Amino acid sequence: MSANSNHFYTALVVNNIPLGELFIRSDLFENVPEDWHIIITDIRNSTQAVQNGEHENVNFVATGSIVTVLNIAFKQDITVPFFFGGDGATFIIPPLIVDEVMKALALYRENTQRNFGLELRTGIVNVKQVYEHGSKLCISKYCTSGNFTIPIVLGNGLSYAEKVIKGDKEDPHQHAAGDGELDLSGMSCRWDKIPPPENTEEVVSLLVVARNEKDQAMVFKDVICHIDEIYGAPEKRQPISIPQLKQNSTFARLRKEMKAQLGEIKVLELLKEWIVMLYSHIYFSTSDGKKYLKRLVEMSDTLVIDGKINTVISGTSAQRKKLQDVLVKLENEGKLFFGFHVSRESVMSCYVRDLEDGHIHFVDGAEGGYTKAAGFIKKKLAG
Repeated sequence: MSANSNHFYTALVVNNIPLGELFIRSDLFENVPEDWHIIITDIRNSTQAVQNGEHENVNFVATGSIVTVLNIAFKQDITVPFFFGGDGATFIIPPLIVDEVMKALALYRENTQRNFGLELRTGIVNVKQVYEHGSKLCISKYCTSGNFTIPIVLGNGLSYAEKVIKGDKEDPHQHAAGDGELDLSGMSCRWDKIPPPENTEEVVSLLVVARNEKDQAMVFKDVICHIDEIYGAPEKRQPISIPQLKQNSTFARLRKEMKAQLGEIKVLELLKEWIVMLYSHIYFSTSDGKKYLKRLVEMSDTLVIDGKINTVISGTSAQRKKLQDVLVKLENEGKLFFGFHVSRESVMSCYVRDLEDGHIHFVDGAEGGYTKAAGFIKKKLAG
């Protein structure tokens, strides 16, 4: 593999054609290099944790695993594909940073267990093993309507890696925690639960899995086209809107953030962060602050394509019922499995490296939307 393998994803061309069209343009997808690795983090017994009312902590811990990896990649000037899943995350990582990432995640795992009582599992599978198994792992870069670039993955490679990692009861992939401090700078969860935008009434967390890998592109094209037809363009179904944003400026929220980042509460740091948060109310009324909020909406991660469709959308119950009818029909035809969860709010955690374009906002339906939607699919696959 060439020396440029580490920059394979960074160098990919960004596509801004309609998403439905991109799925069926195989010429716009590249095979992930064999010497890259798939790393998966997920919280054990996340369904039970969500049922116990810990959905915000579950989302927060999943976000922290992404921040851990992105801060390492940023220092090496490397872009890595990542996929937020509500109760964990998936990464496709080049060889240059794989050991550092695994050591940092092991440190983060210890921190999570100690401060939140949640067990974060981390596992790794080589991409070469995916290909030897016969699974596909193709990737493309897609630019959303808000100039937010996301990875699009086709093939069952990531699903295969997940089965390998989650099926290993002994966790032989666990790495020892690295020396030094965990870098979670930029992680933030300061927004309260967010009601759906005006003229909509609910938030839907939807997961769709194609039954056959070879039909995946066409199935995904059909599903996205149906969503566009029923809900309108992506900005019409965006669950995050500026008028509904409200900061949660409680000490409890700040303490949670500090425990994740520092592993302990430092009173002076806590007071400093509280003052910064109070100032942010003023900042958001300035022209720069308004620009940041506009970008926040545009850079909300509400669509994840990792060999499945994972999306959070807002609309009316009538629209959801119409989409449900379409999905039931496609499921009965043997084309896909789907699961969804309906809530009255969405939750958002953030990675803010800078206030210009260096910020990403991870969105899930309230009450553990993605986790609950995944539960429906698991039952269907088991049945």
